[in-house]
Amino acid sequence: MEKEEKIKILADLIKIQTVNGNEIEVAKYLKTILADHQINATIDSFGDKRANLEAEIGDKDPLNKILAFSGHQDTVTIDDEKIWIFDPFSAQIEGDKIYGRGASDMKSGLAAEAIALIELNENPHVNLNGTLRFIATAGEEYGTPGAYRLNDQHAIDDVDALVIGEPTNGQIIYAHSGSFNYRITSTGQAAHSSTPTRGINAIQGLVNYINLEEGLFDDVPEGPYLGAVQHSITVIHGGNQVNTIPAQAELRGNIRPTQAFDNNHVISKIEEALRKLNQQHDAQLKLEIIHNFEPVETPSDNKFVQLVQRSAQKSFSEREVKLKTMNGATDASVFVKNNYGLPTVILGADGIETNHQPNEYTTISSYLALIKAYQEIAIKFLK
Repeated sequence: MEKEEKIKILADLIKIQTVNGNEIEVAKYLKTILADHQINATIDSFGDKRANLEAEIGDKDPLNKILAFSGHQDTVTIDDEKIWIFDPFSAQIEGDKIYGRGASDMKSGLAAEAIALIELNENPHVNLNGTLRFIATAGEEYGTPGAYRLNDQHAIDDVDALVIGEPTNGQIIYAHSGSFNYRITSTGQAAHSSTPTRGINAIQGLVNYINLEEGLFDDVPEGPYLGAVQHSITVIHGGNQVNTIPAQAELRGNIRPTQAFDNNHVISKIEEALRKLNQQHDAQLKLEIIHNFEPVETPSDNKFVQLVQRSAQKSFSEREVKLKTMNGATDASVFVKNNYGLPTVILGADGIETNHQPNEYTTISSYLALIKAYQEIAIKFLK
């Protein structure tokens, strides 16, 4: 495929608006591009313009290995379009940079994966001894409905290694934290503020938890790769009228579990704290789990991680490719629920510092290098 066509595919994807939805349009576009190069793809539409896509190349012998390339089709919203240098859906090119919502996160990775599939399939000198599976998901930015649906369909169960195309500036992420979102509701008793002792202040119940939460995870073990558990209270709601003792209040928080202190341990820790607080105070607290994404850790000396690093270094020859970790979560946090211990890496193009920010961009040079890196990974893993 010519360089100009590769750039056009990325630009076309950026121009398709998939802010927290509308993935069906990207899936249709990818299906057409793949079909033009004799690769069959399947679209799984599940309403409200949401859709996943899957395609495969290789010998598809069930006795041989399966490598999966995965990426999400949705993007986050545009907070203030006036701050952008260019229209966020124009895919404007300036020098080596291409701007737009999703340019880095992660339509560059998605396009690179699709093109790698096409070029490997058309290369007469390449014979993959196994299956290369391409998976494009819906809704990664909020709730990961696409990844959960794929798990229900057992689409990842048989995979031997996984590459997620999130932006990494050409670096290798071999471990990332989980993401645990929760809500705590506090129930008290309403009363007039002139007689507060007749009521139970639900806000005070939250204050009791907030004071405890600050040091709740101080004594938990740190992981060898991801370190300490990160935790924050990020949303508080309580009270409707200034002269009424509130009977209901709630807070929400986010925690980044590690394999050393995983999601189940986090849940147990919070539930035990709430039991103690409910015994000590009148306002009663209750935990609700909103999202429960698992940590993903592959040892840095794993053969697949080392293979990916060598392959990426070959393509990104102008920079040193290092092995790193991060506290963000990806679709892999869902996929490992069905395929625990699945060797997983994240490798993507430039622009990670502009994720979810105005003037998001990636570099064309890193995007083109990424395509080569993906091909090298597939060839070496499925040799």
